[in-house]
Amino acid sequence: MYDVVVIGGGPSGATAAEDLALYGRKVALIDRAGRIKPCGGAIPPRLIRDFRIPASQIVAKITTARMISPTGRRVDIPIENGFVGMVDREHFDDYLRNRAAEAGAERHTGTYLRIERDKAGTHVVYRDKASGDEHRLTTRMVIGADGARSNVAKTEVPGGDRIPYVIAYHEIIEAPGPRGDYDPDRCDVIYDGRISPDFYGWVFPHGKSASIGMGSLVKDVDLKKATADLREASGLADCRTIRREGAPIPLKPMDRWDNGRDVVLAGDAAGVVAPSSGEGIYYAMVGGRVAATAAHAKLTSGMIRDLGLARKLFMKEHKSVFKVLGAMQDAYYKSDERRERFVSLCHDIDVQRLTFEAYMNKELVKARPMAHVKIGIKNLAHLAGVVKAEHV
Repeated sequence: MYDVVVIGGGPSGATAAEDLALYGRKVALIDRAGRIKPCGGAIPPRLIRDFRIPASQIVAKITTARMISPTGRRVDIPIENGFVGMVDREHFDDYLRNRAAEAGAERHTGTYLRIERDKAGTHVVYRDKASGDEHRLTTRMVIGADGARSNVAKTEVPGGDRIPYVIAYHEIIEAPGPRGDYDPDRCDVIYDGRISPDFYGWVFPHGKSASIGMGSLVKDVDLKKATADLREASGLADCRTIRREGAPIPLKPMDRWDNGRDVVLAGDAAGVVAPSSGEGIYYAMVGGRVAATAAHAKLTSGMIRDLGLARKLFMKEHKSVFKVLGAMQDAYYKSDERRERFVSLCHDIDVQRLTFEAYMNKELVKARPMAHVKIGIKNLAHLAGVVKAEHV
């Protein structure tokens, strides 16, 4: 009998499994080995601090972010007083799984199939990767951390079959070093309807490699062609492709994260990817931590209501940021004209400073209220067209 079975071994599931093992709980972690999620790989300093990430996992340190508008306008934003760390998900995720095992979590490699219940308890059924046989793990609690199209969420939690998402696709290439428009110390974010009509494209350095990709909610967008066009525009078309990956990225946190009995969701399965930016690693790991907190509380108290702690704790700290980022996406991602205005707005020094302070620390900065007022006025002026978007 396990206290908790965690389904999914990405950053969210691995974090939940490690935290629960450190609580002294008997934990099993089920993961499909070999799957690598398409991801720019950016992590803020707060994640590095809060989750004790060693320097060996940081493959690059980004000191500048470049925003590129539909007309080719470039706004370079320096990252003051720090850096954005870059990780390679192939190695980073496995590091987190191994760390969970070192803390005491028991790893199982296979594919989740279903949850069964009888008089003996709750059973998680999975297909073992090595043998192909079905195995059953009996448990008191389940954490579903199995991604944006979570099978756990679909069958166990109300609304879990209706999570909106964009499809993300990227290609990992051998990085050439400084070349043309490519800078190994800079992340490029491309707001251009020709690359993505409703989201953005990216070129993110990973040290010896780089991630080039895009995302879109529009079903008929040719993801591979858009990425090829992005590579061409960045002068990286002839670089060797290491691997190609695609996956859904959720757009909105679910209204409910538990089934009122013995299941709680975490990470992409709960929809916790930041709107506008699409940032997911930090929020996934926080989601895993609060899910572990809720599961441990429920196992300790026996109170079903403690399962609700996961969503409550997450939203208490991050609801405001998600609300602001969601409003930005709704306001600026609808057309190239709006995207042009958004990049123009990013040229403002107050916007730059507050944006990156919020990114680095994961909270809305309250120290400079007048800067917030100025940004609000400028934002309305850009949306209303009072201020014309500056072009190259």
